[in-house]
Amino acid sequence: MNIPMLLQHPHQHFLKGLLRTPFRRYHFIFHTSTHFRSGIPCARPFNSLGRHCAKWMPPSNGLRKLCLQTTLREQTEGLSDKEQRLVDKLYTGVIQGQRASLAEAITLIESTHNRRRELAQVLLQKVLVHHREQEKLNKGKPLAFRVGLSGPPGAGKSTFIEYFGKMLTERGHKLSVLAVDPSSCTSGGSLLGDKTRMIELSRDMNAYIRPSPTRGTLGGVTRTTNEAILLCEGGGYDIILIETVGVGQSEFAVADMVDMFVLLLPPAGGDELQGIKRGIIEMADLVAITKSDGDLIVPARRIQAEYVSALKLLRRRSGVWRPKVIRISARSGEGITEMWDAMKEFQDVTLASGELTAKRQKQQKVWMWNLIQENVVEHFRTHPTVREQIPLLEKRVLSGALSPGLAADLLLKAFKSRD
Repeated sequence: MNIPMLLQHPHQHFLKGLLRTPFRRYHFIFHTSTHFRSGIPCARPFNSLGRHCAKWMPPSNGLRKLCLQTTLREQTEGLSDKEQRLVDKLYTGVIQGQRASLAEAITLIESTHNRRRELAQVLLQKVLVHHREQEKLNKGKPLAFRVGLSGPPGAGKSTFIEYFGKMLTERGHKLSVLAVDPSSCTSGGSLLGDKTRMIELSRDMNAYIRPSPTRGTLGGVTRTTNEAILLCEGGGYDIILIETVGVGQSEFAVADMVDMFVLLLPPAGGDELQGIKRGIIEMADLVAITKSDGDLIVPARRIQAEYVSALKLLRRRSGVWRPKVIRISARSGEGITEMWDAMKEFQDVTLASGELTAKRQKQQKVWMWNLIQENVVEHFRTHPTVREQIPLLEKRVLSGALSPGLAADLLLKAFKSRD
């Protein structure tokens, strides 16, 4: 079946854009669903980094899902010898646990250069294949425990990670810390200073600390945090901690990429009303009141009681786990062991019930759509017709001659009618 016949479907504008978008790394197969009895098209590359063609796929037996199939052979066909050697070197280093190779691999996936991003996807696919093989050897159980740490600025996240991380490495764990620093809205730079607060942990050979800038990404994490998690797991790290930027009520994107979401709150972090507000508290699997020592013990106990009461008013996200509120002190070590015990209990009960596996599957879908949104916006801005009109319409909006809404509609119409 040819392309014009494919474009008779209601999703013609989407398909037109898809066939022209440089998704060069993927082999798309749309299997039949309950609404389509004859199958729907797939976009398949002639080679891994070349042009696309449309191919009609027959319906498979009983499959009702959208399958994304990638093959290493197709991906590596367009690589030069130098690029292939680079990917092979990084892959070998990562799976052997070399921190230098892991650092270089994360730098590669954080790159905004188009070609380097393509190399990063080849590397990620190789690591993913290795990751799946290791999970099979582990009887299908996850290789690592992913924990997101969030909280307002000054809650003591980095101080807690320093103490907590040393405790874990002493118990034989390999720990990876992905610390996210906010980027300046004016200069675009980041201090990346979290590592300086973890002096002892950064010297530990069983720990790896990677600070990364947000670069304008909302939600307290970076665009490539998910991919960095995969690389760290491929490197043999069995506990992944993601420390977000200081966040507020609604910035909890990290909850969509971890197994457990831990919220750290200082003793003077607000009254019970702040806990009742539906937002970041609702996403927490564990709430830890930090700095529970010295003169702050009494207010820490009061805040603990208030948040225990507040959590009772919120709908439970899990059918097998009730969020807990504990007090900890990274200075004295009080409550840290109890906190780790609670985290292990959460992992055990959610894994046994199947909730952990279902959550990870859902997170993969969320990750896919986040990447689609990012690429669609980039494709829209770089389209020749739209790119020509953007400066003109922006000038008219700035002068007040055109409303922002109308300007957006004109750009969208130009994008849709480009053919």
